[in-house]
Parts: sequence; structure tokens; C-alpha cells
Amino acid sequence: MKELAQLNLSRLPPLRAVLTDIDDTLTLDGLLPAETYAALEKLVAAGIAVVPVTGRPAGWCDMIARFWPVAAVVGENGAFAFSYDRIARKMHREYAQSADVRQANTARLRSIVQDVLQHFPGAAIASDQAYREIDVAIDFCEDVPPLPLDVAQSIAEVFAAKGATAKVSSIHVNAWFGDHDKLSMSLRVLEKHFGLSPAQAKLAVVYCGDSPNDAPMFEFFPLSFGMANIKPLAHLVSHLPTYVTQGEGGQGFVEVADLLLHSRSA
Repeated sequence: MKELAQLNLSRLPPLRAVLTDIDDTLTLDGLLPAETYAALEKLVAAGIAVVPVTGRPAGWCDMIARFWPVAAVVGENGAFAFSYDRIARKMHREYAQSADVRQANTARLRSIVQDVLQHFPGAAIASDQAYREIDVAIDFCEDVPPLPLDVAQSIAEVFAAKGATAKVSSIHVNAWFGDHDKLSMSLRVLEKHFGLSPAQAKLAVVYCGDSPNDAPMFEFFPLSFGMANIKPLAHLVSHLPTYVTQGEGGQGFVEVADLLLHSRSA
């Protein structure tokens, strides 16, 4: 990973969008700082769209799509994308799976969850589970006393052994049945909303993240940024970001936004 100072601003292509994780990328110590939200507004005002790409649940993503300055939200690690038409006052929802498949997969996940909770004392169903439509989230450090990262990895392995996909974020282990992930749904959004092919997206879109489940995004987008808090997790991230910030979480995102805005005005 390179320091931000090594980025050659004169060689940046015209940017269409910033895709970004939320937890510990936009947030800092569990809060969304005012300066980070302001950075989102500044990016949009400069003609750079923002699309959060998160493991957070459908209920939260509906709110974010309505109230934040964003073009769309990819949620539950790529299970869906929500976008709000502010003129028509209508929410558009696109899912990776049909309603019947989602329902069947949810039932399969519930049976695995009971085994996980029995075998990993201290882990718990995430407090935002009630607002999820597709995946299950196991909390290992958000609202429970923090468990070691190797325990989170072991939880993910239990789900994987049962045929589910499981990803470790900075706070949860998210598990689901299906071949979708953050990248697959993000590419659908970029084509639908911006008319960008995958090849074009590599040149016109950047990604910001902080945890192992961001690895497919870091691998795909040449211009990717990790917040400083990714450093202790680097050994768990299969593909690291190109650049890393000095600040953690939302402070690091502000660094990236300021850099991109400076390049736009230069």
C-alpha cells in the first residue's frame, strides 16, 4: 500500500463516482463525523457521484438512499441496490435473487446460526438483523465485548463449510447463500446508473474501504483507498488497496475526498 502523497494528481482520469464502504470508512468510533458527511456533499457538488457499498441491512439502506446525498446504495454485501428518485418520490430496488430464493436461503441460514452461537460464546446476532432481507450478521465487536479476529475468521469458516458465503467486516461476520458480493452488484449499478462498462468503471471510479470484505473491490478498482485502520487487518485482506490514508475511518475518507476535489479543480 502506498501513502496518499505518492498519488500523482496530474494523472488522475476524470472521475464519475466514488464507491465507499460505510462502517469504519465513513464512520469514526461508531459515528458519522460532520466533516465526513460534508465531504460527501462536496463530492456530489463537484459532479462526482457517491455510492455507499456496505454490509449494512436493507432497512438502513432505504434510509441512506432517501436522506444522504447518494446516487444509490449497495447493501448486505451486494444482495441489492436501492436508489431513490427524488423527483418522482419513488424508491427503486434491485435484488440479486428472487423473493422466493431469498426466503428459502434465509431459512437455511437460521439453522446454521444456532450452531455458531453455541460454539462461539460471546458472539451474538447483530442488533441490525431485524432490518435485513438476505444475509445474517454475527456481531463480534460492535455491541458485544470484542472477540479476536481469528474467532471471527473461524465463524466465517463454519458458514463456508455449510456452503454459504461468509465475509468478515470490521464489526460483523456476514453470511449468505448466493454468488453475489459487493463487486457484482456495484458493477450492475455503475452500468445502469452511469452507463459504465466494467472496463470503463476501472478508469472512472474509485473505491474506499477498510476491511477484508472489501478485497474484491480493492482488486478490481486500480484507484482504491484503504483507511489507516486497515493496517492491523492487512494479513486478512486477500487484495490490499493501492493507497492508504493517514487518518482512520471518516478522517481518512476526508483526506481522500479533499485529494479528489483538489485534482478536479486543478
